Amino acid sequence: MGRLDGKVALVTGAARGLGRSHALRLAEEGADIVAIDICAPIETAPYELAAPDDLSETAKLVEGNGRRVLARQTDVRDLSALQDLVADAVEEFGGIDILVANAGIASFGLSWELAEEQWQEMLDVNLTGIWKATKAVIPSMIERGQGGVIILSSSTAGLIAYANLSHYTAAKHGVTGLMRTLAVELAPHDIRVNSVHPTMSDTRMLNNPAIYGMFFPGLENPDRQDAEAGFIHMNALRIPWVEPIDVSNAVLYLASDEARYVTGTTQVIDAGAMAPYKIPHV
Repeated sequence: MGRLDGKVALVTGAARGLGRSHALRLAEEGADIVAIDICAPIETAPYELAAPDDLSETAKLVEGNGRRVLARQTDVRDLSALQDLVADAVEEFGGIDILVANAGIASFGLSWELAEEQWQEMLDVNLTGIWKATKAVIPSMIERGQGGVIILSSSTAGLIAYANLSHYTAAKHGVTGLMRTLAVELAPHDIRVNSVHPTMSDTRMLNNPAIYGMFFPGLENPDRQDAEAGFIHMNALRIPWVEPIDVSNAVLYLASDEARYVTGTTQVIDAGAMAPYKIPHV
């Protein structure tokens, strides 16, 4: 028996990366999955976003675990589309037990050099998009009266500051504040709300030429091998990044009854990145 047998989980940003990993990990433990992703470019994201084929692949992998799946190309900035999706999911599955609000983008620049579009799109996707996902799902959870779990994707940048990422840091701090407020507001309905805060994770959001160029401006055409060597210094443990499964295991814990009294917390998966006195790696 899986830990989530009979549960239904809605995962945003599920076409690849952390979102796909979360969807598959929850499916492995018995959950049926509602998987959504924009599957289209976002102008200020300086790397290739997921495509419709990626979302289809996620759906196939979920089905390969013997679970039902509803996959739909949906932009988390579109509240009416999210509400329509939730209505369809409730009709098909009977309700949504778990929301993993994971969709997000990355871009970079000094605070005063960011274009207004960079700032606004970052907040629209990484903060307001998460709020819209919760706004779409929460009424059905309350009406159903069987409790629920909401897990919001933040970051170590939701707890500390990073240069060249003020818009990302502001959005992720906002997610942390949203989580804490929702945890208080939804506790009377037996709905638990927590956030996850990974350090760098091995996804295309991190491992792409634009991000390499930001972190290693002194190198000509830095590549993954350069990043692997350089990113080690971001963490206390001698690793450049965590794997998506490391974050998904934390998501699974928070979604399961093993965390039945855990709410309002910041689950950190950071390899010691936030430790104030990290020993330098040599």
